[in-house]
Amino acid sequence: MPEISSVDFQRLRDVRAGSPETIASTLAARTKRPLLADDGKLFIVAADHPARGALAVRDDESAMADRYDLLERLVTALGRPGVDGVLGTPDILEDLALLGALDGKVVVGSMNRGGLRGATFEMDDRYTAYSAGSIADAGLDFAKLLVRINLSDAGTAPTLEATARAVTEAAQHRLPIMLEPFMSTWRDDKVVNDLTADAVITSMAIAAGLGESSAYSWLKIPVVEDMERVMAATTLPTLLLGGDPSARPLETYAKWADALALPGVRGLVVGRTLLYPPDGDVATAVDVAAGLVHTQEARAGFSTDAHDPAARLAGPTTMDSSISEGTNA
Repeated sequence: MPEISSVDFQRLRDVRAGSPETIASTLAARTKRPLLADDGKLFIVAADHPARGALAVRDDESAMADRYDLLERLVTALGRPGVDGVLGTPDILEDLALLGALDGKVVVGSMNRGGLRGATFEMDDRYTAYSAGSIADAGLDFAKLLVRINLSDAGTAPTLEATARAVTEAAQHRLPIMLEPFMSTWRDDKVVNDLTADAVITSMAIAAGLGESSAYSWLKIPVVEDMERVMAATTLPTLLLGGDPSARPLETYAKWADALALPGVRGLVVGRTLLYPPDGDVATAVDVAAGLVHTQEARAGFSTDAHDPAARLAGPTTMDSSISEGTNA
């Protein structure tokens, strides 16, 4: 990973302590770009996990706890060709802006969910970070929110109402907004997301109808079985949620490749899988995913051969079969 000097971090700390107004002016002055790449695709690296208390990666419960290490990994990822942008909460994005890493990138503001994992109020997913208005005011390019729909929990009603308001506000600002919907249930005192095709389709239908206009609405969905039928359920531009690989990681990447070729799929959003690969090589992990998104030949000829560079993303370990980038974490 490229070195970020102690001087860079010292300046970041000094700005935060002594001249916080610099953050807004830095964001306002950053170089912007069109939302989509020339091929009509979008590859976003996600780093909104810490704000919801999700610091674990595989068997390391505090992998994302070191903010300086996380920032170095993000700067590495954003410097790779084919990486279009980054998704984060205000603390992450403002750090990256002060480090000069957001120029020429699509910047996605996470509105963040209030229903923290394991909390008694977990299904009360009111938004606790950006609003659509503050994202527009900061000159960011995209909004993102998670909407979990639990038919057996009354906390879903205010969540849907808050989401509808957010979508309406985004449309008023002409701000694209990425909705990540799930049908969720309580199981053994835990919220579990239903990753069947029928459940994903139902969640998409509900999310697409939220707000006074869907003109700026996008969807962010997991890769599940029967993706052709899933994508037939919407005309909204859709990004794929690239969760942690399962016990057969190379098959997971092959499924990403197949799904990326479907009509309506505009790209991929991936976080911990790429930022914390088992071998520590962030650049290689990011390059593999960027190739899947932006190179048609890579998607068409993706190999599950163990010697393929994609194998380096997975390592020898077996991971949980749930998609955990934005679901249960």
